[in-house]
Amino acid sequence: MLKYIETTGKNEEEAVAAALQKLGMDRDDVSVEILERAKSGFLGIGGTPAKVKVTYEVPDESVAAPVEDPTPVVEKTSAVEEKKEEVAPSPVADVQPDGEVKEKIESFLSGLMNHMFVTAEVKVRMDPEGTYEVELVGENLGALIGRRGETLDAIQQLTSYSVNRGRSKRVRIRVDTENYRAKREEALVRLANKVAGKVVKYRRNVTLEPMNAYERHVIHTALQDVPDVTTYSVGTEPNRRTVVAYGKD
Repeated sequence: MLKYIETTGKNEEEAVAAALQKLGMDRDDVSVEILERAKSGFLGIGGTPAKVKVTYEVPDESVAAPVEDPTPVVEKTSAVEEKKEEVAPSPVADVQPDGEVKEKIESFLSGLMNHMFVTAEVKVRMDPEGTYEVELVGENLGALIGRRGETLDAIQQLTSYSVNRGRSKRVRIRVDTENYRAKREEALVRLANKVAGKVVKYRRNVTLEPMNAYERHVIHTALQDVPDVTTYSVGTEPNRRTVVAYGKD
């Protein structure tokens, strides 16, 4: 189930930060819509704050997918459209995941893999920030990724719904296979820097293709300290896009 709150701040980033603090969530957990951009006014007088709408998901029994009858669409497409490069896996942190949560993740994904006629081992660990990092290990698992990771995102969302159903404290779950997410993140950072160079050179804004909240967060983070460049998002899900714009607020 989707919910939202509206917050204000001196600029868009402060308005978003205020919402995240109230929700206790990270930037990649939410979708942000800028309702009003900040205006400085004349000599600092009469300015108006920025206003944003922050949408987030909460577990809901009525929409949670049952283990017995999952229905994700498996797309027979290339795993990654960008040039693939080997990325060294991050060191495994010595943090013990909650046994009950780990068991729920393994049980749900094992059942889901059986329904999808896929042979994959489910490995679960917890990173230092408390996110459950799930890796699906096997051969020829490109079908689990789908076009630009859409199938993998669907699997991750279904897993989150199932595990968080009925829990008072939500746990974050990140599902990956064949090191796709690290490769995709690296490709997005390269794209962000390439586009930023064009924006500065030609002094023209560039609107990127639709991306999910996490991918937009990668773009925002990659360019947050780049001179003469700012980023913001426009549109509604699932066609929400990031704009790389010339100039700073």
